[in-house]
Amino acid sequence: DQVFVSLIPDLFTVQSHRPHFIAVHCQEVGGKNYEASMSHVDCFVKELLSSDAMKEYNRVRVYLDENYKSQEHFTALGSCYFLHESLKNIQQFDFKAKKFKKVVGKEIYSDTLESTPMLEKEKFPQDYFPECKWSRKGFIRTRWALADCAFDLVNIHLFHDASNILAWEKSPSVYSGTRQKALGFVLDRITDQRFEKVPYFVFGDFNFRLDTRQVVESLCSTATMQTVRLGDTNEVDKLIFRESENDRKVVLQLEKKLFNYINQDVFRENNGTLFLQFDSELSCFKERLHELEISFPPSYPYSEDSSQGKQYMNTRCPAWCDRVLMSATAKDLVLKPENEEKNLVYDNIGPNVCMGDHKVTSQAYPTSGLCWVVLPVCGYGWLSVYGSVCVKLSTLFHHVLLFQLKTKFALCWNLGFPDIFNEWNSV
Repeated sequence: DQVFVSLIPDLFTVQSHRPHFIAVHCQEVGGKNYEASMSHVDCFVKELLSSDAMKEYNRVRVYLDENYKSQEHFTALGSCYFLHESLKNIQQFDFKAKKFKKVVGKEIYSDTLESTPMLEKEKFPQDYFPECKWSRKGFIRTRWALADCAFDLVNIHLFHDASNILAWEKSPSVYSGTRQKALGFVLDRITDQRFEKVPYFVFGDFNFRLDTRQVVESLCSTATMQTVRLGDTNEVDKLIFRESENDRKVVLQLEKKLFNYINQDVFRENNGTLFLQFDSELSCFKERLHELEISFPPSYPYSEDSSQGKQYMNTRCPAWCDRVLMSATAKDLVLKPENEEKNLVYDNIGPNVCMGDHKVTSQAYPTSGLCWVVLPVCGYGWLSVYGSVCVKLSTLFHHVLLFQLKTKFALCWNLGFPDIFNEWNSV
């Protein structure tokens, strides 16, 4: 409960500034134990819609991929959109009828989203990640029109690194290639000839990682490496890097799910900028995706211990997994001449608070001379929120709040998470 209380001032921001359009992108809806926890998702949404804090949002669209029995289609993605009552001219695109339709009322769609014409949802082909028997990775796209400005919002969840050892074996890693293939698939789909091309924002869990091989070479340049193999298969089980002197102290131990470096502080010093040189997975998309300059520490993998909000877990090499990306045309929308780039904010939120293994990443643009501080929904172990963006897409509407939510609803519901929304009215 103390974790939630510490983040209430940030929740106040949304209530005080009243964004006209709120987009919430969720990954891992229902959590890892989705069969037991999925029912809590529906309770959460109902509580949220009925809260006093959301009473001014009279039009809502919620899309939750909850049908875990359909292995062929299940992505565990959720996209939720809240429209303020003062926003008059808003339409959503019907991908089947190929035309925009006026948004009225509150509607919730779950279970089978394949038949919903107001979105595109795709799960990545199984051969993209054959190591995983059943992957939930994919994307959801919706399209919106505010006055004469149309844009796509894409909720995405890309593949993770299954093994630190395998990630280390070659540079770039095999996992980087898999993510590149999947992201390229998404960009090709949302820019193909089926529909008119519009600006797009892509935000979610990209699972981008640093080049493990290069990072290890940098951290252990003077160390000697010991390879430990499994007796039955001769596969590499662990790599141990020791100092040549100083009693051969262990500098780094690398295993499938262990990245135990002697001095974790190096990833936080100067916001980890030393390691940005190894953050290269976006380089092949530099003509198609744009991002503001990163000036915050790696967003993953933070400790899920509530008393260790600044500590990384020793499971993976810290990396900037959680990003807010946009097309060149979308960047032109938000980088208006009146919005000086020096006033733009791209940062993480809750640096001293436990928010789950992913730290909130926020991106804010000035509106009417102000730099909005965007909503960081808090997390505690089971609930982690990351990647939020408040953007001024045009002078035709005030501000749009986008944020992504990676959540395992069961525990956050038990902690009374929906009650926090009621606190907004006290501002």
